[in-house]
Amino acid sequence: MATSGDNSKKALAEALNGVLADHFALYLKTKNFHWHVKGNRFHDLHLLFDAQAAQIIGVTDLIAERVRKNGGDTLTSIGSIAQHSSIADQDSTSLDADAMVKELAEDNRKLIEGIREAKKAAGDAGDNATDGLTDDWTDQAEERAWFLESIAA
Repeated sequence: MATSGDNSKKALAEALNGVLADHFALYLKTKNFHWHVKGNRFHDLHLLFDAQAAQIIGVTDLIAERVRKNGGDTLTSIGSIAQHSSIADQDSTSLDADAMVKELAEDNRKLIEGIREAKKAAGDAGDNATDGLTDDWTDQAEERAWFLESIAA
């Protein structure tokens, strides 16, 4: 019979896998926009998108390790990422720069929501380490959203 502790750890692993999937999906979308941005702001946006993508992918191992440390299994494939992500795909290579900036800002805000859900799940599971790390991940996503929203203003 599962205990409430087992259930809270399972819920935390599920929440973290959602956050992990969202990071992978947002990384790929940010790289897509890095590769395909055009226009008079090309240079600045090309560099910004690349820096943001590097920050996003840099967090993935930490998230996956928190899943494993809580007894869960991590994502295993592109299909697994798609199944767990709340970030919508963007296959267009011809969006204008303003649309790219707006979409990435919205996706970072969506990512923040998922991280906050994981923080709550970490609290419910008594996982202080994950609880603390989610603050850093939230701060990073808030900064990315702020930069992008400031560009769009």
